[in-house]
Amino acid sequence: MLGYVIRRILQMIPVLIGATFIIYALTFLMPGDPLASLTGERPLPEATVQQIRLAYHLDDPFLVQYFNYFIGLFQGDFGMDFYGRPVLGLILERLPVTVVLALTAWVLKLIIGLVIGVYAGLKHGQAADHLALIFTVVFMGIPVFVIALGAQTLFGVKLSWVDPAGIGSGWPMAYILPALVMALEASAGLARLTRTSLVGVLHAGYLSTARAKGLSPTRVVWGHAMRNAMIPVVTYLGLSLAGMLGGTVIIESVFNLPGIGGLMVDAINNKEGTLVVGIASLLVLVYLTFNLIVDLTYGLIDPRVRL
Repeated sequence: MLGYVIRRILQMIPVLIGATFIIYALTFLMPGDPLASLTGERPLPEATVQQIRLAYHLDDPFLVQYFNYFIGLFQGDFGMDFYGRPVLGLILERLPVTVVLALTAWVLKLIIGLVIGVYAGLKHGQAADHLALIFTVVFMGIPVFVIALGAQTLFGVKLSWVDPAGIGSGWPMAYILPALVMALEASAGLARLTRTSLVGVLHAGYLSTARAKGLSPTRVVWGHAMRNAMIPVVTYLGLSLAGMLGGTVIIESVFNLPGIGGLMVDAINNKEGTLVVGIASLLVLVYLTFNLIVDLTYGLIDPRVRL
């Protein structure tokens, strides 16, 4: 098991290098001078500009800049923004809002997706199955920002059931609507996966044997079919939680939530490359960590994957 853990951790290193390199390259290629957004219509003295460029290595070649950044990232240093503030500190200041939103959305997604997916799988080929298909197609096809704006206008502005923006009312009222919008889109994929996995298991040969032995339908479904059908679903749920942290960018912008999504948008608008790369790199690290946890859990459950 120890060898398997070491192999999986070593496999994360090239993925991290590749992901951060692409992120850094895209940020490096952003048009415009990043210092221009700091000065506005009144340019800084040339000596000050040169000092800032020297401090942030802006005149170094791209590969040198990336190498210095990655070495700092490996040491836990996400760099400084153009105002001299630690990037990691800015992220940690906004992170609790994003985590609460992502966890709330993930729980709602879990409930909605599993209920619809299991019911559609048990009613395979019937009206409930077709209705579940319509649900998944609709919410997978409509862009999330369209759903967000519609829900915000209806429930926040016209009906005044929840605050249309901000977190002034706290949890759960300030988070329930944006979390539900995220959950509806994400639960569509979970419902389809659950339904497909359950239908495949229900037609497996060992369940026919269980029925022939006289086991009750309830025990066959919940004692055997569900246990095996949930294996790919659990993997998907583990990775989707990390994905939801990155998926809050649009939702936080629409609902004006002070999380890392809004921080990312502000950083892009202000051409704060170090902050953009820092947030994106942190999300990559979170995703890789969740992926490692899922793989290690599989290794404990099924020894064959450790070979």
